[in-house]
Amino acid sequence: MAGFRVRDLDALRMVPHPAMTLLVEFGASSPVLDRDGGRRQRGSMVAGPGLGSGGSVRVWGENVECVQVRLSPVIARAVLGVSPADIGDAVVSLEDLWGPEASRIRERLGGVPSWQDRFALVDALLARRHEAEPPVDPEVAWAWRRIVGSRGRARVDGLAAEVGWSRQRLWSRFRSQLGLAPKQAEKLVRFDHAAHRLVAGVAAARVAADTGYADQSHLHRDVMAFTGATPATVAAEPFLAVDDIAWPGSVPSPA
Repeated sequence: MAGFRVRDLDALRMVPHPAMTLLVEFGASSPVLDRDGGRRQRGSMVAGPGLGSGGSVRVWGENVECVQVRLSPVIARAVLGVSPADIGDAVVSLEDLWGPEASRIRERLGGVPSWQDRFALVDALLARRHEAEPPVDPEVAWAWRRIVGSRGRARVDGLAAEVGWSRQRLWSRFRSQLGLAPKQAEKLVRFDHAAHRLVAGVAAARVAADTGYADQSHLHRDVMAFTGATPATVAAEPFLAVDDIAWPGSVPSPA
């Protein structure tokens, strides 16, 4: 979970992340998200895992204030009331999902005096919503956590055997509940780990060796596919969309 107060946000690249993104705005102006094909979204929104692949998404605006939350796909349905598979790589208005509650939370965020109070308010809201909806299958949740815990280096083909399901059953349930196939999830999680290493200043060759890529060229191809930019460019960008902790269990970090 993170808070942003930005006077002039100028076409910042959205970087794919292995989580749902919930953006709740409460400032004088609304953030604007532009996608390829001229598609545009304003205000509070929810985005599916991997939004921004290919470097096709930019966010901009003036006098933007918002709270951004990363939601693990495992809990996203319980919190949002909609499956990640139903959103896919799209962006939907929070008002379309939550109705009047979206406006009420926006007003409440604007009325509290500090970021810590805003984080506490959002955290309580998400916890309450999380209690009201059923979870994903435990086998699906376990497979997701294995992929994340291995930083995208788990043997995906062996996951079904480990949970006692057929491969077809796990692949079908995983995709229908989380919105990604296991191999897609593995690739996205591995990229996310590599992106954080690049931002931390680690050389691309070392990142490739440490994160499971065949070589530096393989890393380069994956980074280009996910961001439309080279590893050097990605390492130098001020990410709004890279955040290594998904709710719950996040540490608030105002910016």
